[in-house]
Amino acid sequence: MATSVYDLHAHSTCSDGALSPTDLVTRAAGRGVTHLALTDHDTLAGLAEAQMAATHNGIELINGVEISVTWQRKPLHIVGLGFDIGDPVLNSLLEELQLTRRQRAEKIAAKLAKKGVKEPLEHASRHAQGRLITRPHFARCLIEQGFATDFESAFANYLGQGKPGFVSTEWVSMENALEALHGAGGVAIIAHPRRYRLTHSWMRRLLEAFKAMGGEAVEVVTGGGSPGDVEAMTQLAIKFDLLASVVS
Repeated sequence: MATSVYDLHAHSTCSDGALSPTDLVTRAAGRGVTHLALTDHDTLAGLAEAQMAATHNGIELINGVEISVTWQRKPLHIVGLGFDIGDPVLNSLLEELQLTRRQRAEKIAAKLAKKGVKEPLEHASRHAQGRLITRPHFARCLIEQGFATDFESAFANYLGQGKPGFVSTEWVSMENALEALHGAGGVAIIAHPRRYRLTHSWMRRLLEAFKAMGGEAVEVVTGGGSPGDVEAMTQLAIKFDLLASVVS
């Protein structure tokens, strides 16, 4: 019996990924992935192209998206999988988030311009290739103009929280995101929980609230997670009766 290999969290150039939807699917297939979810930030723009590539490469594409939410004044990401891409409520919510992202990009650009960065919005737009502008696009601009040597230093010195180019943003509520996903027939997953750097107490509060809202799963196996991280998240998933998601 053939082994199924899942990757349930991947980005393309439709948000902040490095590969087009076609190239992403082709690479995943070449590495033995049998089931891939394309989960771009707040957009479904790459799914149609990815589906054609998945059919060509003989792998199963799972409809996905990574929704930006605010919970208890904390920015978090919720991955949605297996939903109807034509659902009007979900699409309306994503349109709201895309507007918020455009407004945030303009504010980030204005802040970076005050630090001497030349035409940051224009440069970020060029890197985004007409798609949603994300912070990694501004990071590329900072690197090109010599303000940073790599993505890590760009975020550490300019784009991270409390830095000159950081813009605090109010996203949609976690409850509204879950309602939209469930209404569209999808499931909701807390993305990369360790990245939020929550205390153990706050992590438990998050998982408890998420479960109470009908959330189904949490990412347990992630590309950058240590064995200790995996074990800790496994135990929390068991405690709160959440499914475990696997991502690269």
